[in-house]
Amino acid sequence: MKKYKRILVVARMIQSCKMAIQHGVSLARKYDAELYILHSIHNPFDLRGWGLGTRELAVEYDKSIVEAKRKLANIVEAERTTVGMSIKEMVREGEPTAEILKTIAEEKIDLLVMLAHEEGHLEHLLFGRSNEELVRKMPCSIMLVKKEPGMAAEGNDD
Repeated sequence: MKKYKRILVVARMIQSCKMAIQHGVSLARKYDAELYILHSIHNPFDLRGWGLGTRELAVEYDKSIVEAKRKLANIVEAERTTVGMSIKEMVREGEPTAEILKTIAEEKIDLLVMLAHEEGHLEHLLFGRSNEELVRKMPCSIMLVKKEPGMAAEGNDD
């Protein structure tokens, strides 16, 4: 079995990503690997020059991004404290598949951990294309974590 040295966890929806982060932490401990957590943000309201009255939506989107960053930082800090390991947290804005692939190349990642669930229409709008596109382009091993049945709703993740 391959020994992983650099593991990247992709965090999308905050509540669901806790499970992916926990899998990443577990694997990093097992393989004594470096752990990276990437929150890739896709701005669906980046319509430069269109003047479509999306300003209010963009302002709300910006507020939600600040809140998502805060919640993600809290989750990562809880894991750092619990397991006492170094975790490199990254937040990048752009098309998610491109940002993930760019991070894998820059950080020389050899295992990607992410949720396996299919995105709904809202997730597709907020985070870009589906996992399927990313899996096809993946230059390293990938672990897809299934969302547990009965998991709390996304809005209840404080």
